[in-house]
Amino acid sequence: MKILTMKFGGTSVADIDRIRAVRDIISDEIRDGWNVVAVVSAMSKETNKLIDLAKQVGVENLVDPEYDSLISTGEDVSSSLLAIALNSIEISSRSWRGWQLPIRTDSFHSNAKIEEINTNQIINSFKEGVKVAVVSGFQGMEQAGRITTLGRGGSDTSAVAIAAAIDAERCDIYTDVSGIYTTDPRIKKNASKLKKISFEEMLEMASLGANVLQTRAVELAMRHKVPIRVLNSFLKEEGTLVCDEEEIMEKNIVSGIAFQKNESQLTLTNIEDKPGVAAKIFGPLASSGVNIDMIVQSNTETGLTNITFSCPEDELDMAKKAISKAKENNVISYERLIENKNLAKVSIIGIGMKTHAGVAQKMFETLSQENININVISTSEIKLSVLIERKYLELAVRSLHDAFGLQNL
Repeated sequence: MKILTMKFGGTSVADIDRIRAVRDIISDEIRDGWNVVAVVSAMSKETNKLIDLAKQVGVENLVDPEYDSLISTGEDVSSSLLAIALNSIEISSRSWRGWQLPIRTDSFHSNAKIEEINTNQIINSFKEGVKVAVVSGFQGMEQAGRITTLGRGGSDTSAVAIAAAIDAERCDIYTDVSGIYTTDPRIKKNASKLKKISFEEMLEMASLGANVLQTRAVELAMRHKVPIRVLNSFLKEEGTLVCDEEEIMEKNIVSGIAFQKNESQLTLTNIEDKPGVAAKIFGPLASSGVNIDMIVQSNTETGLTNITFSCPEDELDMAKKAISKAKENNVISYERLIENKNLAKVSIIGIGMKTHAGVAQKMFETLSQENININVISTSEIKLSVLIERKYLELAVRSLHDAFGLQNL
């Protein structure tokens, strides 16, 4: 039995015309001999309407089980409408809610993690002649029987998790873009669409703000080796295959440039340089929910050290309060707390960086030629990131894109 998982986002099922278009896309796969599991999001803007309704009646806590019960209903509307549309052209279909399978999750409402998926009902329905199982994305059920939701973009996670559980050949994710590009085409008009990209590269790009795929979905796909195709539901075009590194014969040195616009930086000066100090600094930050990204420690000849770190700009005040409180409570000691706002992070990503020297030098030289100063640098095996002034973001992206020849991929 050939099984294909297909996921359709909110813009793909935005209205009845779009649902009919999705029906036709699925119909083509049925003609090619596939049994299809179609995972759907809520119709475009529907979830936001439900959130507004919850706020109007006085929801106080986004982890309220009733809140999850409400905002998960948008996906139920989409799945039923799509099943009706498919049955209307005699493609045998039925819809399932997440709790009906069930998709078992933990009890963290609004951001639940999938623990187990029972696909027996879907498999049995295929054996009985059903061609398409339409599943409401974004939702599951916790141990006590309450509905949970998987967080924003959770339908991607639903689709990949179902694909892994049912042993589908791949997971096709349909969006309003035609694949994964070397960078945002709104900044660099001649950005190239990639034919293939590795799980590792896609995970880095997703975590750095490339919004085509949800980070958790890519993590799941990489763990279970589920190939993902990113396709455009509005255009019949070849998309991008996200796959294992071993399936990519010609590995690009750099495959893409990602960025995050709203970054900030804090520096603590003249800290006593001894074991455990870093833990005392970053412990209170973690407890306050501050997401720390890049970290630099620079020692001085006096036996003291400076520590610089970056965080999202909207978390800067939380970070300052946490650090100041730690100082007041004599947990840490420092001379000055220096903040720097209006920053952006630019990253180059590529599995070819594992085996090629000179990538960092080329990046730094390119930025230098544009008189762009670098505040902080961080590296990993396939990623090199710099923190720069936000006003230079687009110039940096365009210059690096040209320097690494990404328009020719």
